[in-house]
Amino acid sequence: MSATRNPSTDGVTAADDLSKEERLTRYLREKVDDGEMYFKSKFIADDVDLSPKEIGALMVKLSDAAADLEVEKWSYTSATTWRVETA
Repeated sequence: MSATRNPSTDGVTAADDLSKEERLTRYLREKVDDGEMYFKSKFIADDVDLSPKEIGALMVKLSDAAADLEVEKWSYTSATTWRVETA
């Protein structure tokens, strides 16, 4: 008899329970709790388990969707720097 695997639950981690947008939003809210934050996507990619490209796309979306966060493109040299603070 062979063991059957359930792909919907195998290897599920806490990060998998949240959507990409939710993971990034939660991370940003925690970081800006004490004030504003400046970052480049490539430096937080591992923290939120997303690629820098995914973060960049989500940041544009969050700038319109997250009412409690103020998101601003800050600098464009070599990679976009984002400025985030509590609205």
